[in-house]
Amino acid sequence: MSAYSELKARFHKRSAIEGALATLQWDRAAMMPTGGAEARAEQVAVLETLAHGLVAAPELPELLEAAAAEPLAEGDRANLAEMRHAWVHAAAVPADLVAALAKAGAACEMAWRAARPAADFPAVLPRLEALLALVREEAAAKAEALGVSPYDALLDGYEPGGQSAEIDAIFADLAAFLPGFLDDVLARQAARPEPLPLPGPFPAATQRAMVRRVMTAMGFDFAHGRLDESAHPFCGGIADDVRLTTRYDEADAFSGVFGVIHETGHALYERGLPEAWRGQPAGQARGMSLHESQSLSMEMQAGRGRAFLSWLAPVLAEAFGGTGPAWSVENFVALAQRVERGFIRVEADEVTYPAHVILRYRLERAMVAGDLPLADLPEAWNAGMRDLLGVVPPDDRLGCLQDIHWYDGAWGYFPTYTLGAMTAAQLFAAARAAVPDLEAALARGDFSPLLGWMRANVHARASLLPTAEILRRATGKPLDAQAFKAHLTARYLA
Repeated sequence: MSAYSELKARFHKRSAIEGALATLQWDRAAMMPTGGAEARAEQVAVLETLAHGLVAAPELPELLEAAAAEPLAEGDRANLAEMRHAWVHAAAVPADLVAALAKAGAACEMAWRAARPAADFPAVLPRLEALLALVREEAAAKAEALGVSPYDALLDGYEPGGQSAEIDAIFADLAAFLPGFLDDVLARQAARPEPLPLPGPFPAATQRAMVRRVMTAMGFDFAHGRLDESAHPFCGGIADDVRLTTRYDEADAFSGVFGVIHETGHALYERGLPEAWRGQPAGQARGMSLHESQSLSMEMQAGRGRAFLSWLAPVLAEAFGGTGPAWSVENFVALAQRVERGFIRVEADEVTYPAHVILRYRLERAMVAGDLPLADLPEAWNAGMRDLLGVVPPDDRLGCLQDIHWYDGAWGYFPTYTLGAMTAAQLFAAARAAVPDLEAALARGDFSPLLGWMRANVHARASLLPTAEILRRATGKPLDAQAFKAHLTARYLA
């Protein structure tokens, strides 16, 4: 067996273990009884350690060097580069720290599930402090191996090659643009009649049936995935068994449907990854900014656009027996494109959403650096919300407890949301230019032209190319904030 073939077999085994982990983590969020938390943490820790050992093994450097000397095709060269990247991350972290992180993350997440509805940050604080101490150890070890800052080492795990210096510049530009733009949008909105609220309630059972119809229209394959419910919506599982979750609000039909559209965008990306590269690093999704671009292309660019809403309005009216002006397309557009200063990130409109992300990015950098004690997080969160959005959460449930990320160990993830929104705007503009009937298809509830373009230009490229190159080939240019600004201006001020 050649060195490269041996590496492929090793990484295929790691992929299978990670797939099992993904299913266990979905089960923990959606199905597992609370009494199973301790046993599940042990299972996850063992599997995490096994997956880590496959890549951090002492013979890996020699295998990587030998494989580099072999005559490999272009795709295999890309796969080998991804293997080396994975080895650098794995070899930097000792196995006992991997296990400790898995156990601490599971314990903290379960504590968060109880603390969030009770708005009780002090209840989860000890677990979060223990987890962050381990995350800092991980960040320091990877920073030394990668030659970057501790925060950038964490960021690299979600956005390969991502650098906080570049993000700082992008976010500074947005932070300068958005406040004045938001004021203009709110002033324009105030001059128009208030949209009519949809008369509820909206039974969860009816919502479940309705969103399945929307998912089918989007191209989701229920033979290779399922939709369940959890405290925080997410998409997990593997390409051939995608697991989505959402949550339903019986007073708000839009929250459930757009949450599902968002997670379905993630699922479609996973399902579209090339089968020829299953189980290999090059066959995985290319970082979280591209992943978020796929969910936001579906939710924000297409889902909240007039064309798709002209199809969705009668679908929802039929599902809930709605009649009258509140169920008109014009009212749906006004509701779906409503802009307001709110507390919850996952329910934020696309104008205010970047402010939510900028706040979390600033806070997590400070916490990782040790500049913000965790006990001071609620106060810092509320001050940031006041400064960036002009609102202060009434309690920590609507404040620093609202997102799961930090509580399950995902530090360095948040900036990819807004990078993804910018990427989505750029990709959707390119798709619309390349597919003249795209909007007409969306008006029929047909996502296939949009999905087909994304499959060819994003999904099929997996991790065979860097993010910047995928974007350049798809749109003709690197990431450009102007595409995002142009989209916002056209939708909200034109």
